[in-house]
Amino acid sequence: MNVRISVSGPAAEAVRRLVPQLVADDVASRITALDASLWGPEAEPEASKRLGWTEAVAISRPLLPEIAALRDQLRADGVDHIVLAGMGGSSLAPEVITRTARAHLTVLDSTEPAQVGAALADRLERTALVVSSKSGSTVETDSQRRIYEQAFRDAGIDPASRIVVVTDPGSPLDESARAVGYRVFNADPTVGGRYSALTAFGLVPSGLAGVDLEELLGEAEAIELALAVDSEENPGLVLGAAIAGAEPRRDKLAIVADGTHIVGFADWAEQLIAESTGKDGTGILPVVLDRGAPELANVADDVQVVRLVSDAGTDLFVDDTHGEIRVSGTLGAQLLVWEYATAVAGRILGINPFDQPDVESAKIAARGLLDARPEPAPAAFVTDGIEVRGTPDVIGAASDLTSAIEVLLEEVPADGYISVQAYVDRVAHPEFAELRDQLAARSGRPVTFGWGPRFLHSTGQYHKGGPAHGVFLQLVQRSADDLAIPERPFTFGELIAAQASGDASVLAEHGRPVLTLTLNDPSADLASLRSAIG
Repeated sequence: MNVRISVSGPAAEAVRRLVPQLVADDVASRITALDASLWGPEAEPEASKRLGWTEAVAISRPLLPEIAALRDQLRADGVDHIVLAGMGGSSLAPEVITRTARAHLTVLDSTEPAQVGAALADRLERTALVVSSKSGSTVETDSQRRIYEQAFRDAGIDPASRIVVVTDPGSPLDESARAVGYRVFNADPTVGGRYSALTAFGLVPSGLAGVDLEELLGEAEAIELALAVDSEENPGLVLGAAIAGAEPRRDKLAIVADGTHIVGFADWAEQLIAESTGKDGTGILPVVLDRGAPELANVADDVQVVRLVSDAGTDLFVDDTHGEIRVSGTLGAQLLVWEYATAVAGRILGINPFDQPDVESAKIAARGLLDARPEPAPAAFVTDGIEVRGTPDVIGAASDLTSAIEVLLEEVPADGYISVQAYVDRVAHPEFAELRDQLAARSGRPVTFGWGPRFLHSTGQYHKGGPAHGVFLQLVQRSADDLAIPERPFTFGELIAAQASGDASVLAEHGRPVLTLTLNDPSADLASLRSAIG
């Protein structure tokens, strides 16, 4: 088997207790047979049209010659730089696939003006843009497509020779792209975005960037039989039970890359698990950690550690006082195993793992702000050049940056977590991610870190639909140089500001404590933040 799993402690107890019943209920074979009744009658209408990922290898194989031919054609034309405009599963799967294969892909999953501008300025004459959107109406992707179209025209390049579209058949993007002569790859409409790694959404940008897609699909194909069989060794059943079934619940899943050859897998798994399970007041919160993370020095009772390792060994149950889950295997196989495991976890938790009921609320709020264009709410106060806003429970007792952060941390319940949401240029300022460890060390609680607006298509669902025990630190970069979006009444700067404000308002409506810090000089303001956190 090209995926190995070992479990100990509460995870092992969960596997021993739950997997025999999952086998008796024929859960594995019923998932493979596209049985939509597994998650209850309320979930059945959605599940009935979202199980195509189990057949992704067979459905996707015919795409490979088309992708290879287009890649060869582009390279013959001197085009060897692939940029991906996509969000959520449309960007995270190609990112882990290409990084693991050491193939270069520029992932543009931001509306931050400086990050968009930097991508535009990078080798435009040698660039092809892959526009990936399942619905065809994703505002970030639509905006990125528009500005690249203009840039190509301004450079004397026909956009139809450089823009490739991946979308569902019949979507608005499918129709408009074909009308103007773009190359279009249709994905399987029975696969949700976060389960789409092995469909056209994962394969087209990765293949154009030079990844060996036959090898990737072969890795997945090699695990298909093991996932379809109702057996106590089925890795999908084992992993699903281990991550969702501990008693008492361990609802924070700390995912650590610890020797695996796969690069960035935890970020992909984060969006799969958080968006699939974080709803109806329950869920599993993935927390992406490195090996030196404070959360691993003294693991809390509500945290389950998963280590992605080079070899998890041949024994499923092992003696380990830390009570961890260890997983190893090839990338293609692990993508499929974690998709099965997440579907199994949904059954254990009693939720529908295929919908995302709270994602749309933030989009609606952002659109409302873009339509109404209200004046920004005045800052509660300004300190060290940073504008401070937030919910009354946070701002009411604060007078400076240090006290505002202290009050936010005091709002974290004993079983809670902190979410840092950085609407910042992640290419120019990756150092903002270092705040995660600092806050974890200070608070003693798990801390997630997400780049905005990227995280809205990942952990954003959990933050609003999962348990109400999170507190939220928003970092919003005010860009000196904004970018217009062609044929749109708003700019990239206005769009990202509306996305941050819209999400903050929805979090506040759900009773979540929010502290929003607007930064004018990211480098200087980061130093102030580090000092204030202490």
